[in-house]
Amino acid sequence: MLKKMSRKFHDMHLKTKLTLLIVGTMLLILSVNSIMYIILNRMTQQLDEIYVGNVRLNELEDALDRVESSMAGYLNTKGTDTLDEYYRAEQTYQDLLKGLEQKVTDNQLKMMERDIYNMSQNYLSVTESTIEAKRGRNVERYKEMYDSAAKLYSYIKTYITSLNGYRFRGNTESYRVLSSSLGYLEISSIVSFFIMVLLDIMLVILVTGNITRPLNELAIAADKVSEGELDDVGVVKVHGKDEVGKVTMAFNQMVSSIPGYLSRLKESMEKEQLLKEKELLMEAHLKDAHLKYLQAQINPHFLFNTLNAGMQLAMMERADKTSEYINQVAAFFRYNIQENDEVTLAQEIQLVDTYIYILNVRFSGDIHFSKDIESEDLLDIRIPGMILQPLVENSVNYGIRDIERTKKIYLSVYSVDDNICISVMDNGVGMSQELIKEVLSGEYKSESDSESKKGNGVGLNNVMQRLRLYFNGADNFEIISNGRDQGTEVVITVPRAEV
Repeated sequence: MLKKMSRKFHDMHLKTKLTLLIVGTMLLILSVNSIMYIILNRMTQQLDEIYVGNVRLNELEDALDRVESSMAGYLNTKGTDTLDEYYRAEQTYQDLLKGLEQKVTDNQLKMMERDIYNMSQNYLSVTESTIEAKRGRNVERYKEMYDSAAKLYSYIKTYITSLNGYRFRGNTESYRVLSSSLGYLEISSIVSFFIMVLLDIMLVILVTGNITRPLNELAIAADKVSEGELDDVGVVKVHGKDEVGKVTMAFNQMVSSIPGYLSRLKESMEKEQLLKEKELLMEAHLKDAHLKYLQAQINPHFLFNTLNAGMQLAMMERADKTSEYINQVAAFFRYNIQENDEVTLAQEIQLVDTYIYILNVRFSGDIHFSKDIESEDLLDIRIPGMILQPLVENSVNYGIRDIERTKKIYLSVYSVDDNICISVMDNGVGMSQELIKEVLSGEYKSESDSESKKGNGVGLNNVMQRLRLYFNGADNFEIISNGRDQGTEVVITVPRAEV
């Protein structure tokens, strides 16, 4: 039976175990305190009852004295106040007399109470007659009645004193017995308290041990796993079906599956490494083939020589605009073909000027381009090449190309604290917040790159990656748009220390 209960306790949830522990200890403390309180309360009541009789007799004697003194006061002064005081004292005395024994009995003390009651009734009758005689100015009568009242007062007082003495002697013995019992109760309370504390400690140790022992074993095994000693872990014993037991079973299952998982991971990494090597090799071959294809299509030097010849021919024919256009196109291609991994911000802005000039020749000056440079010193910062032109090209192709209102692009360079901000803003179709999130996360893939909207192959994701690599992540790339037809602003923030 005990074994079965122990097994049930092991299988309980931790919350249930802790609840039982707390409730059990509280009930134990409450039970002991309740028992001690009941015993102490009963003994206190008995102590209070011991001297209740003496207290009542003292009150009765005091009331008798007030009746006698108030009567004498009235006889001397015949004042209204003293008469009222007499009647109040008489009423109080009558009320106290009701607590005395009035029936015939064999108990000596009860008989004395009955005698006091009867004498008191006679006494009050005499005092009333004395008051009436005084009020009727019958001097001889009230003197006679006063002498009778004084004798009765003396007898009653003697009886009350004797009865009080008898009761006090009996109550003293009872008080002695109760005091001794209280002493034993105090010792019993201390012993019971220590026994209760010991039981409580034993209960806490048993329950917490039942909870922490499996946790300690699990912690030791987990330390071995963290140190890589998988062969020394073994199987952790499951003590029950509570939360710790479930975690232990899951831990054992995890430990047993780790070797297989590591083996599969190793094989997967080896396969992935082979695939990466093949992919890099194929990419290198593809880039090499693509470069040879471009070189076969057009020779850069041949392109520049051809453009220069065209420019000279235009100058000879006095076609100044054609000559300027060919010169700008040649400058644009020369910038793109050169080794320009790192350039100044001034060079990048010059390329944007050239690009806008070429576009305005192509689109009859429809693009209104303006710049705002806070300080020329800011243009000396070094940045990766081909950063701003793709942003402007993106604004043209996807922002302002198809709008019917005036097409505007605004480029500004300004400083904020220790940073330099480069802004490219247009008044085009704008971008939704979902599209901005896709572009910034690199997840956006354009599905509408028609021949008329193809760029130079350098997208925003490429720009962001090169900036991040160049500035070691110290840059910031923002796209700001308030919605459809509200335009778009791209802000690049780089450290000023680079200037």
